[in-house]
Amino acid sequence: MTDLVGLTVREIEERFLRRPEPPSAGELASLDADPRAGARRVAASLRRRTAERERESRRIEEMLAREKALWASGISYIAGVDEVGVGPFAGPVVAAAVVFAPGVRIPGIRDSKQLDHGRRVALDALIRKAALGIGIGAVEPEEIDRLNILRASLKAMRLALLGVDLHVEHVLVDARAIPGIGIPQEAIIGGDALIFSIAAASIVAKVHRDALMRAYDAEYPEYGFARHKGYGTEEHIRAIREHGRCPIHRKSFEWRSAFLNPEH
Repeated sequence: MTDLVGLTVREIEERFLRRPEPPSAGELASLDADPRAGARRVAASLRRRTAERERESRRIEEMLAREKALWASGISYIAGVDEVGVGPFAGPVVAAAVVFAPGVRIPGIRDSKQLDHGRRVALDALIRKAALGIGIGAVEPEEIDRLNILRASLKAMRLALLGVDLHVEHVLVDARAIPGIGIPQEAIIGGDALIFSIAAASIVAKVHRDALMRAYDAEYPEYGFARHKGYGTEEHIRAIREHGRCPIHRKSFEWRSAFLNPEH
């Protein structure tokens, strides 16, 4: 058991709650045996935190099930691929490809849509530090208009794979297969929520595209791109009605005539 004699409850909180490593069995026993309610509350808090970490670890292992099976079969370089920006009225569609080495675990990885901006940015930094390779692909509005959004999305994913400085051996992609890549692949419905490397790619793509839209906001401040990222919010629709389209607006979407109608 750990000797807590002479420590105030505040000092106990600072000692145990601010450090990243979990408590030992002896430390928990000492906290449980302390006559002060505050010390026992610290023990309860530590147990909850440990349980949360264990649940998160199990969740991450479940997300890694497909990668682990492929690694075990002798495949080393597996790219998770996802895209963002299919639905906006403005800006590019962006895809990312992410390759991890076996053994990489990043708590918190999940579909980017389930994360707030701050958490996505923090995880993006961790992903970039841990990944063996990352590629980004973007298709701009003019080409989206020429190709259509589906083909543009698939092109962005191909470009992301080309940007990975590794010989990718297998691709795990969200929802639909990528044509013309010449690499074995699996298209997994809901993959951004189910597969670790696809979820990581969704985060990287989202953070990259959001940064692009913030840069466009500085160039075209009247549209509010930093806030809505080009999606069809009421603010964005009002801005288009007032100012018309700018060069990064997509011209081919069928919603155009409807929302520009003043009576809509």
